Amino acid sequence: MDIDFPWQYDARGQTAAAASDDHIGDMLELLLFTDPGERVNRPGFGSGIRQLVFAPNSPDFAPALEFAVAAAIQRELGDVLALEGVSVTSEEATIRVVVDYLILATGMPGTVELDGAPR
Repeated sequence: MDIDFPWQYDARGQTAAAASDDHIGDMLELLLFTDPGERVNRPGFGSGIRQLVFAPNSPDFAPALEFAVAAAIQRELGDVLALEGVSVTSEEATIRVVVDYLILATGMPGTVELDGAPR
């Protein structure tokens, strides 16, 4: 059983479950919004996106962030999905990250788009 994110109760009052496809999107979101060192038993887990919130916006920012996100996804979720692409756009004070992937177990494509704080 895959637990839904954010954690919540279902109609029966039990922990809500997530469909496999939804769970993979949840795992991506958790990975991207976790800072390295934040998890005690997995100090390398995370992408470090939140550390870049106050970084200066420059032409080199988006490609560097794309590389960091792709590396974190391949390292932590490479056994679950095949990364198709990462796109980072920066418009004024908003950073939008779009991750396209294929679920290895089913071959189904998926997309996660993040443009703010986690749900």
